[in-house]
Amino acid sequence: MALFTALYDRCMGWARHRHATWYLAGLSFAESSFFPVPPDVMLAPMSMARPGRAMFYALLTTLASVLGGLFGYLIGYFAFEAIAPWLERAGHMPAYLKGRDWFEAWGFWAILIAGFSPIPYKVFTIAAGVAALNLPAFFVGSIIGRGARFFLVAGLLVWGGEKLESRLRQYVERIGWAVVALVAIVIAWFMVRS
Repeated sequence: MALFTALYDRCMGWARHRHATWYLAGLSFAESSFFPVPPDVMLAPMSMARPGRAMFYALLTTLASVLGGLFGYLIGYFAFEAIAPWLERAGHMPAYLKGRDWFEAWGFWAILIAGFSPIPYKVFTIAAGVAALNLPAFFVGSIIGRGARFFLVAGLLVWGGEKLESRLRQYVERIGWAVVALVAIVIAWFMVRS
């Protein structure tokens, strides 16, 4: 199944669109609270296509992602009971429960790590709201974690250039399934440890 290649091709098409900057902002916002596709899939090709604007794209992605994270926080804070069945159906409940445990233990550090990692950030934003994590700590952790991730992605892709783009397209399916497997292993590991 070429799931990630199809998603990659669609996002590459969006990245070349004249409204790509708006799509990037919208995707970044949505991914932090409810959408499954990370903004890296648009940030990457846009950064390669226009290296002089890569840092602007990273900043836009960071800001929109943090705003989306705040929306996720509000969902968790005000409407968790309404979205709990969706989390269960989508298979995100174990990650949510682990995120909640992380907030109780590490607070700020949990959101910072979640912002940088490939673990679905939306799960942590919602869990932070449910746990009523200190909002300024949530905001600062999100800015640092998301910013570090997106500026790193933009910088690496500018450095790698077109050669990296063709290699990425060639291996996107393997990379995508490897990330899914890694997330599943991490979740299973935490479930076994609990």
